[in-house]
Amino acid sequence: MRAVARVVAVADGRGRTVLRELRGESPLLLRQAAAEQGVPTVYVVGGAAGPLAGDDLRLSVEVGPGAAVRVRTVAASVALPGRPGAVSRMRVEAVVHDGGTLHWLPEQLVAAAGCDHVAESRVSLAEGAGLLWREELVCGRYGEPAGDVVVATSVDHAGRPLLRQSLAVGPAAPGWAGPTVLGGATATGSLLVVGPAAASGPATVAAGGSQPRGRVLPAGPGASAAWLPLAGGPATLLTATAADAHTLRTLLAAPVDGHTGPGGTAGGPRRPAARTGVDVVPVA
Repeated sequence: MRAVARVVAVADGRGRTVLRELRGESPLLLRQAAAEQGVPTVYVVGGAAGPLAGDDLRLSVEVGPGAAVRVRTVAASVALPGRPGAVSRMRVEAVVHDGGTLHWLPEQLVAAAGCDHVAESRVSLAEGAGLLWREELVCGRYGEPAGDVVVATSVDHAGRPLLRQSLAVGPAAPGWAGPTVLGGATATGSLLVVGPAAASGPATVAAGGSQPRGRVLPAGPGASAAWLPLAGGPATLLTATAADAHTLRTLLAAPVDGHTGPGGTAGGPRRPAARTGVDVVPVA
């Protein structure tokens, strides 16, 4: 199955955002919901099971200058096996212009046993653009092993690379569950914040120097979380692993969800005043 969907959000000149284009095909059906905190919200509704091996799905989002939009999904996306030897693909391409803001907050991607799936995201941000980008992966449904999934994310800011990350899990990725990758965790994800809100992350500065450092945050038994400032832009990246999807979501709770992440508040992540962590030096 092949499907293409597109969202275009523009400012109306009166301080509000309108959706100039909202177009989808099954299984990528788009529905506008009530605004959240004044930001228009679009839900991606699955019009069919999947993605199944052999599916090729594409979603593009464009946010104009001064506009803001939030994109969610109504349920987790379960990558399923299909034709032998076939690969399913989901590509998301987003462009956010100067002064625009995009909140990408889908539910989890579940790597069902036997699947072979590639999830690729490419984001282009103007100098003054804002971004909240959450990705979550659950390795297998309850009581089953994980299928093969590759999650690759590429983000550019002001024409320069900001983030390049890729994770492969499943039988075709030897060592993915070992101590150097997920360490036995079955759920993992990240939250990228670009813009003024990134400064509120729990970054520290080394004594006698100006290089920012990240922090490994308290996360509880069987889980881990680390916040890292990124070189090349006003951006921070929170990554986490956990034993289940619920714990992972708690660790990656976004400010717009009204939840509290590790060392965070509903108004945004904050450095914990009474907790300590391990410093992490960011790699440029």
